[in-house]
Amino acid sequence: METQEIILLFPFALNASAQIGDYLYYTNDEGDTIVEIGAIATITINANGSTTVTAQIPVNVIPPTNSSFIFFAKESRANTSNLKGYFAEAQFRNDATTEVELFSVGSEVFQSSK
Repeated sequence: METQEIILLFPFALNASAQIGDYLYYTNDEGDTIVEIGAIATITINANGSTTVTAQIPVNVIPPTNSSFIFFAKESRANTSNLKGYFAEAQFRNDATTEVELFSVGSEVFQSSK
């Protein structure tokens, strides 16, 4: 598929979790159609606080307009939350003089942004 470079200038800093390889999308005012732009190739933070993002967009895709809502998504295969190679131990104590019941224990672990 033939692509062309698209340069997007945002007058503000992007979300800190946006990184090279994330996929850019846009939707217009109606919001009923989501269009994939492509993967982020570069992110440049400019001296005035604005951000320049480049990506490769297919030549047959209409580029976003100034009023389009642009957003990004992480690639799901690279950002899974399966924990490998780590473990945790937990110990629960009841220092009360009366009997109590522990109903449930749960945990959720994920890799945070770097």
